[in-house]
Amino acid sequence: MLVMSDINKVYQTELVQTHALRDFNLTVKEGEFIAVTGPSGSGKTTFLNIAGLLENISSGDYQLDGQSIVGLSDKELSRLRNEKIGFIFQGFNLIPDLNLFENVDVPLRYRGFNSKERKQKIEHALELVGLASRMKHLPSQLSGGQQQRVAIARALAGEPKFLLADEPTGNLDSLMAKQVMELLEKINKQGTTIVMVTHDAELARRAERNIQIVDGQLCDFTMYQGGATANEQEAIA
Repeated sequence: MLVMSDINKVYQTELVQTHALRDFNLTVKEGEFIAVTGPSGSGKTTFLNIAGLLENISSGDYQLDGQSIVGLSDKELSRLRNEKIGFIFQGFNLIPDLNLFENVDVPLRYRGFNSKERKQKIEHALELVGLASRMKHLPSQLSGGQQQRVAIARALAGEPKFLLADEPTGNLDSLMAKQVMELLEKINKQGTTIVMVTHDAELARRAERNIQIVDGQLCDFTMYQGGATANEQEAIA
């Protein structure tokens, strides 16, 4: 699904050269649920932006669903991103003046689906997250957890190959965070690949595999349903 080989990302100014990622290698198999952890400034955001085709790499190779992204034009990258990737953000990023149906509809319009196809996809996605009965509500009429579920529905409506989740529970209380995590686990069990960046050690432990990014480099260890060792748990925290 996702293969990064010897990825380097360098930010250059007149006076400073910053290496955000160094010789970064990662393979994510179809159907995996991976949590990405690490201290602030470690390179997590850069990794997420590159994985989501929002930033170019300085060197190396990145293959998404079997296709190398090296040398693709902005238009080709946009098409690939819209077809393959769903994004879930910490801040929900819902449009306040649009109801739930309309919010989920926005990215589908860019994909060129006709109105009948869009309606079917929107209703299915909202049903999946348990909000089909509220599709005419505005975001302001929902709790934070419900708004995040709308954001997940929006990401799922286009049937992406995988989801990139950036701190999806960061703005939620513990109960709502648990509910959102349970929803992501359900979606993953149905076959969707998920890569989730989180600072929450407990949520990270619930993922199938955990990778830690430190100083732009990868530390990788596998955690299957609470199977992390004490040292691994300490590394996450």
